[in-house]
Amino acid sequence: MIFHLDMDAFYASVEQRDNPALRGQPVIVGAPATQRGVVCAASYEARKFGMHSAMPSATAGRLCPKGIFVRPCMEHYREEPGQIMQIVAKTGAVVEQMSIDEAYVDVSALCQGEDADASLLGAVPLARELKQGIHSERRLTATIGVAANKLHRLGCSLLGREKLGSRPLRLLGLGVASLREPSARQLVLL
Repeated sequence: MIFHLDMDAFYASVEQRDNPALRGQPVIVGAPATQRGVVCAASYEARKFGMHSAMPSATAGRLCPKGIFVRPCMEHYREEPGQIMQIVAKTGAVVEQMSIDEAYVDVSALCQGEDADASLLGAVPLARELKQGIHSERRLTATIGVAANKLHRLGCSLLGREKLGSRPLRLLGLGVASLREPSARQLVLL
């Protein structure tokens, strides 16, 4: 099984957790709107106005005039992933940390001797436990995607075929929905 753990609005969530006055407010971590710079992260309250990371701060200020701009404190944010990784390590999973800036983590827990369906059913409680552990111990929200190895291999194959792996990517998702028995013809996935 492959897990993708994404710390939701990480910098903004840490700011909201540590400063109660910011909770429920449209928090924008980055340079103020009056200065040249970009948005590092935006709380969900700010995202409702169209905020996203790497957006120019001036644009963010126009879209969300009541947004609360907070300068990033990278030293503070760097402490948190280590704490989160300790929670993940308690599962005994093999961990590959992909990025520390937004605390994206890929966690692979190999389930040998089981079919994909059984592995997937076993992974869901583990993912739920991780989310609850991060929330209770660090008071932060995480999103965890779960994929069977077959889906992971398919995704890698598609990336290679389309030569997407040779270009820089920030985030790529692969999803499957409305599964049914195969039809007589092959469908193109990308």
